[in-house]
Amino acid sequence: MSYRTHWQLDPQIDFLNHGSFGATPRVVTAAQRAFQDELEWDPIEFLAPERSLNSKLDHVRQIVSDLVGADPSDLAFVRNATEGVNAVLRSLPLDAGDEIMVTNHGYNACTNAADYVAKRSGATVRVAHIPFPLSGVDAVMDAVERELHGRTRLLLIDHVTSPTGVVFPIAPVIELAHQRGVRVLVDGAHGPGMVPLNLNTLDADYYTANHHKWLCGPKVSGLLWVAPQWHEEIRPTVISHAANRPQSDRSRFLAEFDWTGTFDPSPLLALPTAIDFLSSLFPAGMRGLMNANHAAAIAARNVLAETLEIDPPVPDAMLGSLVTVPLPAASSRSRDQWASLQQRLREHHRFELPVFPGFVAGTWFLRISLQAYNDIQQVERLAEVLRAELAS
Repeated sequence: MSYRTHWQLDPQIDFLNHGSFGATPRVVTAAQRAFQDELEWDPIEFLAPERSLNSKLDHVRQIVSDLVGADPSDLAFVRNATEGVNAVLRSLPLDAGDEIMVTNHGYNACTNAADYVAKRSGATVRVAHIPFPLSGVDAVMDAVERELHGRTRLLLIDHVTSPTGVVFPIAPVIELAHQRGVRVLVDGAHGPGMVPLNLNTLDADYYTANHHKWLCGPKVSGLLWVAPQWHEEIRPTVISHAANRPQSDRSRFLAEFDWTGTFDPSPLLALPTAIDFLSSLFPAGMRGLMNANHAAAIAARNVLAETLEIDPPVPDAMLGSLVTVPLPAASSRSRDQWASLQQRLREHHRFELPVFPGFVAGTWFLRISLQAYNDIQQVERLAEVLRAELAS
C-alpha cells in the first residue's frame, strides 16, 4: 500500500531524507492551520497561559508522556532538540578544569553548544572516538569508557546518531556513566517515533528530542525530559515571567519552559493529530510503523551495500530507520567531486539525500532515511544511479 498521498511532498523528487527535517502529513498541517485560525480569532483567550493555553499544553504533554514513558511533570516543551541541549548545558554548574564528554558521532550544533559552554566556564570538551563502520555494541562501550575521567561532569551522547544512523546502546552507556558519577544528557533528536522509549526506566538525567522528525509533527516542536532531582537547576534559554511569578497548577520548571515569550503553539497542539495518524497506518500502531520503517531501512541498506560492493557497516540491531553507508574509493576522488555528487543527485536525478565527509580524511558517506511514504523501488533506482555515477 502506498502512503505517499498522505504527504504533500514534491512527486517529482525521491525524498530519501526524512531524518533531516521530517515531513508533515496533510491531515496534520490542516490541524495546525485550524489552531492558527483559532489563535487569530481570539489571541488573548488562546495564548494567555492563565486562560486556556496551559490546559491545551497539558493535554499534549500527557499524550507525549504516554508515548515516551514519562511522568508529565518531568516533560517540558522546547522548539527542538538543539534548544533542549542548550538549556541543559547552560544550566549545568561547571568549574574550571571540569570536562564535558561528547562523541565523534554527535550532532555538530550540539557539540558547538558544548564547546561554547565549556569555554565560558574554563571547562574542556573531551571526544570519545567511536569507529565507523562499527562492529557492535562493545566498540561503543569501550570508546566511552576510555574517555570517562575524574573531572567528567556530563556525557552528551546521541540515542540515534545523525551522521551515521547508529542506535547507540544508550541504557548501558548511562549505567556506566552513573557508576563513574557522571550525568548523562541524551540527544534523542531521532528517538520518538523511530525506537521504543520509556524515559522513566531509561534512567538518563536529561533526554531531549524532536517531534518534527519521526513523529511527523509540524516544525518547531520538541521535548526536554529532566529527572526530578534536576528540575530546580534546569532553566530555559530564554528567561521570562515565570522566573518570579509562581503558578499554583505547575512547577517552576514547567512554567518557565511553557512560556518563554509570545510564540505560536500550533506545532505542539497539532502533534496529537500526527501521533494518531501515524498510529493508524499499521495494525500494531506506532510500534508497527517503527518495525516497518526498520525493515525498510535494512532492505535499503542491503541494496546499497550490494551495489557499492561493501560490507554492511553497522549490525542490523543497531539501526532504526536511518542508514549511512561509506562510499567506496573515496580517496581517489577530490573533495569537489564528492561534493558535486549530492548536487548531481538532486538536479539531474531528482533525489534528496545528504552526501558528506566521513570521520577520516578522504572518506565520504551517503545517508538515507525512510518513512512510510518511501518504497524500495526508490532505493533501487538510487542504486542504479550511484552505479553509473561512480563508474563515470
